[in-house]
Amino acid sequence: MRRIYLDYNATTPVHPEALKAMLPFLEANYGNPSSIHFLGREARAALDDARERLAKLLGGKSGEIVFTGSGTEADNHAIFGAVRARAGKARHIITSAVEHHAVLHSCEYLRDHEGVEITVLPVDGDGVVNPDDVSRAIRDDTALVSVMWANNETGALQPVREIGGICRERGVLFHTDAVQALGKVPVRVGDVPVDLLSVSSHKVYGPKGVGALWIRPRTKIESLVHGGSHENDHRAGTENVAGIVGFVRAVEITTAKVENEDTRLRALTERLWQGLNAGIERVHRNGPADRRVANTLNVSFAGCKSDALLMSLDLEGIAVSSGSACAVGSFKPSSVLLAMGLGAEMANAAVRFSLGAATTEADVDAVMNVMPKIVTRLRSFAV
Repeated sequence: MRRIYLDYNATTPVHPEALKAMLPFLEANYGNPSSIHFLGREARAALDDARERLAKLLGGKSGEIVFTGSGTEADNHAIFGAVRARAGKARHIITSAVEHHAVLHSCEYLRDHEGVEITVLPVDGDGVVNPDDVSRAIRDDTALVSVMWANNETGALQPVREIGGICRERGVLFHTDAVQALGKVPVRVGDVPVDLLSVSSHKVYGPKGVGALWIRPRTKIESLVHGGSHENDHRAGTENVAGIVGFVRAVEITTAKVENEDTRLRALTERLWQGLNAGIERVHRNGPADRRVANTLNVSFAGCKSDALLMSLDLEGIAVSSGSACAVGSFKPSSVLLAMGLGAEMANAAVRFSLGAATTEADVDAVMNVMPKIVTRLRSFAV
């Protein structure tokens, strides 16, 4: 059976060049970068070089990069670190209703266990935050605003430049989760007034288990992981040198292709949407048609259930998702889609198609051909 992978927002395959860059540090050059002998020095040199290259790609400096174990950890570090560094002075966080759980659950923990107040901003029907709502929500004790760059379920791009500008004017820290933006749109810290920015390796054809947090100079932030002076005293623990090297090589490859891939993938997602819309009645596109990352298409199929759609497509050799990979298994209506105003029935009938480097027109056409019969069959069961 032909297998078609359309779940790139969940994870990506490791690029061959990234794997090639990693192998020496899994074999002969296995030293601990904190060791002073020759193997340690080789590992340290590779780590320093990777940090410098990632900083350059993001438009920052090497001392501003903290490597983490994931994008989730980077989000946690930004939120807990920024708020705890201001304990007693700033006790309020602003975020949005469509954030990844790495952000929302961190904010909720601070609310439930450390007495921090949260303002969760609404979004419009496209899942986009109104910058004026950010401005109105900021208080004298606001420690942090955290709004993602690109949504993992719908691909919607947030007005991060405008939000960052408001935060800068009001003297409030701004964090953005750029995990789903990196490699899909230009991500440069000099282009957006941001203080903390999170990224992840396995979303950009790098290995799993690696992420990074960019911290603007002079930003006060507490460490999340303790136990050593690694990462310029920001994160304790022996660095994953092989993973970091592979991560940075993958970022170099994907960011170099952003413009071409945007054009190619936007055409493919539009082809898919037009085919689904023409061939199936009662379908609804969730999220903006234009202001989005090019690879993502979220569609609700009225009269069906997400779990049944996913399993039916899986039997056809097609891998997709109903939303965040971190929520798969629950099959609850997407909180993102509910926040956008979809009813529970339509939110629980959604499929996320996320395309990537290996996706072809033939893949898209195969999905367009099989979906009508799947939807017809599932709707017949619901009658």
